[in-house]
Amino acid sequence: MTEPAAEQPPMGTVHNLDEHRATRTAAAPAPAVSLVKDATTPVPVADAGPDQPQQSVVDAALPSSRARRIRGIARQVRALVTHDRTRASVGLVVRHGGYVVGGAGVVAKRGWEGRTVAVHHRMRALALAAGDHAAAAEWQDRADRFRRERHTRRIELVHKVPTMAKSAAIGTAAAEGALLLIGICMAIHDHELHDVVAPTLAAIDAIQALCWFASIAWAPALGLAVMAGLSHLWRAGHKNETAPAWTRPASGTVDDVPVTPSVVVKALSDLGVPALKKAIKEMADGAAGMLGPITLAGRGVEVDVTLPSGVSTEEILGKRRKLAENLNRHEHELHMSIPPAPRTVRMWIADSGALDEPIGPSPLVTDPDVTADYKSGRAPWGQDLRGDTALISLFQRHMLITGLSNQGKTASLRALALWLAFDPRVKFRLADLKGVGDWSMFRGLAEVLIEGPTDEHVIAATEMAEEGVEEMGRRIALMNELTRKGWSQDKILADPRFDPLVLIIDEAQVAYGSGARETYVAENGTVKYGAPYGGSKADSRYFQAIKKIHDQGRAVSVTTWEGTQDPTNENLPKRSREGNHIRASLVVGTESQAEMAVGAQALAGGAAPHKLRQGLDKGTLVVAGDGIKLAPGQSSVTVRTHFIDIDPAKEIAERAKALRAGVQTQNAAEPAEEVDHLADVLAVLGTAERMKSDEVRQRLAERNPAVYRPWSASDLAQALKPFGAEPRKYNGNQTISRARVVAAIETRAEDVEDAGEIDSA
Repeated sequence: MTEPAAEQPPMGTVHNLDEHRATRTAAAPAPAVSLVKDATTPVPVADAGPDQPQQSVVDAALPSSRARRIRGIARQVRALVTHDRTRASVGLVVRHGGYVVGGAGVVAKRGWEGRTVAVHHRMRALALAAGDHAAAAEWQDRADRFRRERHTRRIELVHKVPTMAKSAAIGTAAAEGALLLIGICMAIHDHELHDVVAPTLAAIDAIQALCWFASIAWAPALGLAVMAGLSHLWRAGHKNETAPAWTRPASGTVDDVPVTPSVVVKALSDLGVPALKKAIKEMADGAAGMLGPITLAGRGVEVDVTLPSGVSTEEILGKRRKLAENLNRHEHELHMSIPPAPRTVRMWIADSGALDEPIGPSPLVTDPDVTADYKSGRAPWGQDLRGDTALISLFQRHMLITGLSNQGKTASLRALALWLAFDPRVKFRLADLKGVGDWSMFRGLAEVLIEGPTDEHVIAATEMAEEGVEEMGRRIALMNELTRKGWSQDKILADPRFDPLVLIIDEAQVAYGSGARETYVAENGTVKYGAPYGGSKADSRYFQAIKKIHDQGRAVSVTTWEGTQDPTNENLPKRSREGNHIRASLVVGTESQAEMAVGAQALAGGAAPHKLRQGLDKGTLVVAGDGIKLAPGQSSVTVRTHFIDIDPAKEIAERAKALRAGVQTQNAAEPAEEVDHLADVLAVLGTAERMKSDEVRQRLAERNPAVYRPWSASDLAQALKPFGAEPRKYNGNQTISRARVVAAIETRAEDVEDAGEIDSA
């Protein structure tokens, strides 16, 4: 049986207000569906809670429209702010503003340091930190002197103020008196009384005109002054990079990855040494105990690495390239050496790209007042890798510079000779066995200048070296004689007869490889060959001369400087290369050549001239020896030398010539000019009847220094003895008689005349 349906209330019946509202809402027709959104269509809102009044649909739509507009404006502002042009413009403004503001700080600091002793105190602190107490005391003396001078200037200024005021009053009164005097003269001339003040009124008018012009020009002048001041501040800030880093334009280079302990440990761990990687992994402190402090060192950082047991320093040195790449550096930007501590490698890691920047001109070019001192001075050769000035002592040191061709060998050697030329005592004898004019500026500085690559030039260079051996022998004999007389070593070396003599042979491989031999004709008419002039074997006259000077020349200030290419046993014999106190090498091709150039000890200590870049590291030298400052425990240092081109070298040579007496340069490839000793002695005697032997030698040295400056008293006596004019005692002194010299010249002339008559007969 079907249940009756529930009885529905009639449509018109309303039980209560809530039901009536619900009924009306349910009975309302549904709005038409449209696929296009109508902006005027009200947005339905959620029903209010039972305790809140119901919000109308229109009122609910208003906040939503305003929010959309606000969001749209915000998006537009954000797009404008983040646009590339906006960011570039803001960066430009901030960058140049930073230059101006930072430049003001730089200029203010510079002015403050110029008027105070801040620089002196800073330099004194650095000297004390370096342990250089002499330099610290010198900076303290400079600071005290600066204070005294500043106080004196201030006191003088205080005293000058009344004087200046008095001078101004006197000057004004004098000027007015002069104007009145002119006016009186005008009044007398024109018979007009008012002309007395006419010049004064004209002067007042001129002053008013000047004030008017100043009032007109004041604003433009002030504007120009402000612009000039801002420009100066901008340049100072730009030079010192005072703008924030994010505003500066990108340089286009790879970012410089900072060297941190974790970066170093990671680079060592990935080096491919199993024992090292295992030890690092087992260290509880993350291998931090291996590393010393990472310290700033010029244009890079330095760190000592203590290797774990089972890992040798040779293994690390042999993987330099891989270690550099692990540190995100090029091979030439990592330099390793062996410090005094055992099982330790010292690494210097350059800032990216720092070693590719030029180091600037030589002080010889920029400083017109440069001086040199052979004994105590140090030549400014260039900079080490840290950017510190590299100074080298040349006092009584033999030197060898070698490397591949066209890498700066001649320029490096010539720079030292140009500096030493500013010491007038130093004498040069020079053989350029290339002969293309690289040393032509030494004509007028060097006593001998040989230029050319032929066998004749090798013979001349050999004879020059042998003359150096003879000079060394004379000096040794003279030194022994003076020592027996009680002369001290310093007094002997200060004597002009011991003036430093430097024999320079550039492209010495030409001499070591030459086949020129001595030839002579025997009694039977056959041609015989004597000892070879050049060559690398023990019978080579050139090699023997260099060896003898290496053995004994240093003690009497006779030294050799050799420059040679491609060091091999044929181009550079072992006995010759190991006799040098300073050994420097440019880039070479192999490790064996590097060992020949700087020695096995330097190579074991980290020297690596074979790791330099051919063509890119021109003028960069690995220097070993005792003439240059080395860090404790180091056996070599890498130096980037200043390059001095031909024209600047000629200008420097001309300045050096001005400090010297005229030097007649002899081309040793040609026969030397014959010297008449009797005529020279007679010329220096003049009208004097007799003169002390030492005074005659001194005057002879002034007359012809190239010949007579090395002469001793015995040399003079031996030269005059064959003619019977040798020195004799007179009143207890060795003197030379003018009468005996004249008689000797007359006798010689008669002998020549008689010989001519015999020949004609």
